Amino acid sequence: MSGDMPAGDSQKWINVALQGGGAHGAFTWGVLDRLLEDGRIAFEAISGTSAGAMNAVAVADGFMKDGEDGAQQALEDFWRSVSRSAAMSPVQRSFMDVLMGSWSLDTSPGYLFFDHLTRMASPYELNPLNYNPLKELLEDQIDFDRVAACDRIKLFLSATNVHTGRVRVFTCAEITPDVVLASACQPHLFQAVEIDGVPYWDGGYMGNPVLFPFFDSCASPDVLLIQINPIERKETPRTAREILNRANEIAFNSSLLKELRAIEFVARLIDEGKLDPSDYREVLLHRIDGGERLLKLAASSKMNAEWSFLLHLHDIGYEAASEWLEESFEKVGREPSVDIRTLFEGGLGGGG
Repeated sequence: MSGDMPAGDSQKWINVALQGGGAHGAFTWGVLDRLLEDGRIAFEAISGTSAGAMNAVAVADGFMKDGEDGAQQALEDFWRSVSRSAAMSPVQRSFMDVLMGSWSLDTSPGYLFFDHLTRMASPYELNPLNYNPLKELLEDQIDFDRVAACDRIKLFLSATNVHTGRVRVFTCAEITPDVVLASACQPHLFQAVEIDGVPYWDGGYMGNPVLFPFFDSCASPDVLLIQINPIERKETPRTAREILNRANEIAFNSSLLKELRAIEFVARLIDEGKLDPSDYREVLLHRIDGGERLLKLAASSKMNAEWSFLLHLHDIGYEAASEWLEESFEKVGREPSVDIRTLFEGGLGGGG
């Protein structure tokens, strides 16, 4: 165990792991908003990938400016700016989807056009100037000098080294707009983001998100996973889009599953007396997800940045966090609220 938590603090300290998932990251905004509002939970560290990385830097920036209130405001400002930026995009819901109350973009002409285009040509051909509107948005919304100076919350943002296929974890002092863009770089949409001459793609390929930095750098044994991407689905995908989406979900969850299995293995060896608990500690795992309400959303809705949809996702996250606080807050610091062994026996799915 390393790292020291402030003495005499009445809050319960916890490490938070934020998954990526495009616009579905607004669900995580809702979860964080509720936890910050509650005030009984303090974040020792945040690990984030892709949209999770964006939420993480917003929290750190806002917290350095004005504590929990500042973090809440920074999150709202960030997601409002995402919605404003997307308002003029040709990728919008179709009239029929709006009429039917569907958040999907599956029948959006703009979405279908760009979806087919990116399967036939690379971003190096389609976007030779390498324009990424997210960079301007991040620079406008986030004070990265404050993030680099953050001494209250540790940040761990992950990106995938294109050459080696290994994960690179960036900490507060290393974090720049390019680091966040690298963590969120979908290779069929954007050119690899180069940092110190090394190209990076989305961190989700090798960690969505990574958990191992918590074990070396943090004192709290509690890890709260805010899960956007379902690990288990009961239906067999039939269409080409469904098959591709499910394949992506499996690929982006594989590294997380490996880390969870390692946590379960160490806990089992401690229980069996095969490892000395003074040398190894059990991780107290907790989880908040959107259950069926996120599970039923089409993959294309991850590209839907309408403000009404982002608020809908925020509200789902806010409610899920409220339920978790009511049911599991007392377990923080004492015991896990998720039994990893049961999860691997019965499936770590989309239920709460």
